[in-house]
Amino acid sequence: MPAGETQLSPGDLANWLRGENPPLLLDVREQEEHQFAALPGSTLIPLRQIPDRADQIADWKDKDVVVYCHHGVRSLQAIGWLSQLGFTKLRNLTGGIDQWSREVDSTVPRY
Repeated sequence: MPAGETQLSPGDLANWLRGENPPLLLDVREQEEHQFAALPGSTLIPLRQIPDRADQIADWKDKDVVVYCHHGVRSLQAIGWLSQLGFTKLRNLTGGIDQWSREVDSTVPRY
């Protein structure tokens, strides 16, 4: 991924996930949303819990992390917070899981 690039399209993420060094996935939606539809292997930490639970993913600070939510707004806010905490390789899934469902995997339920 290009240095300094924050946005990541669903298609680019799909390709990256198939590669040798896939990114970690952080879902910042609420528990109910995650249970309804989620990317396989993603870790759930709802946005409002990021400040109190960021230590749970402290070992991710220098790893590639793609943050996602429903449409890509909450994930951008999470990236702002995580950047302040020293996370260095964060990407936002453009359009969130909704766009992922429309462009990559239509079996992921939309809501």
